[in-house]
Amino acid sequence: MRVVVALGGNALARRGEPMTAEYLRSNVKSTCEALASLARDNEMVITHGNGPQVGLLALQNLAYQDVAAYPLDILGAETQGMIGYVVQQELSNALAGQREVAAVITTTVVDENDPAFDRPTKLIGPTYSAQDAAEAAAEYRWTIAKDGKAFRRVVPSPNPIAIVQAPLIRRLLEDGTLAVCVGGGGVPVREDAKGRHVGVQAVVDKDAASAALAADIAADTLIMLTDGDYVSENWGTPEQRDILTASADAVAAMKFAEGSMQPKIDAAIRVARAGGRTLIGPLDRLDDLLARRIGTEIVPTLPEGIVWVSDKGGKKAA
Repeated sequence: MRVVVALGGNALARRGEPMTAEYLRSNVKSTCEALASLARDNEMVITHGNGPQVGLLALQNLAYQDVAAYPLDILGAETQGMIGYVVQQELSNALAGQREVAAVITTTVVDENDPAFDRPTKLIGPTYSAQDAAEAAAEYRWTIAKDGKAFRRVVPSPNPIAIVQAPLIRRLLEDGTLAVCVGGGGVPVREDAKGRHVGVQAVVDKDAASAALAADIAADTLIMLTDGDYVSENWGTPEQRDILTASADAVAAMKFAEGSMQPKIDAAIRVARAGGRTLIGPLDRLDDLLARRIGTEIVPTLPEGIVWVSDKGGKKAA
């Protein structure tokens, strides 16, 4: 099976933990140990987010004022190297060196006229109180948005058109190498009038870029690992219903939380319409997710449209 595994933020940094190298390595180590069985026998690509890390690097840049702060595209590349190195090393360790693992700095083509540049939505960096957020917004001219009960910086998140290194990733897989790539959605680039790639000041959504990669390399499955058991309709309300399996068309007609689940659903739809399937579920129950005992599966077509999880843990047709 050719599979793309998209690691959510909980696989790298847990909410409330300091963003230290020690915590990063500890979290990545446990994640890679959970993925080792899947990686041992399949063509696997690991992608990952970078929101907290790229935001932290941006803050660290601002603290040193003798030189101009590095732009977001370079910071995005820096996080790919930083996180990719740790994932590559810990996955290789988890596999006891049985398979080669290569981390690839990846770029993602976006449209410079994407409306996302006029409406920043991508959360990056640490959380702030309302007062600290207001002060940061005034000092650095940031756009700030609410994240749960706290506040964070938001930046543009344009739609990924293509992954530039997708042919290379495909060749690595065909050669038996596992790949770590599309970190933080890949560094966003645009094509200039001469066809050259130029960095763009944005952060591409990791799930959207993972879906673009999965389609580009003809992956059988995209796995998006989260800290939730299912994709749910009316999440957090008395009317909540958990989805076991759904077709691309059925979930496309539904609405989910814009800043969290909707990007995952959009990514799943992209993969399904390219002929693949998507699994969305908890990292700590990966075996159960693969065995379809937990989690949500999005497929190209399904006669019932949606199969819900019943209150007793069984299945019932929509």
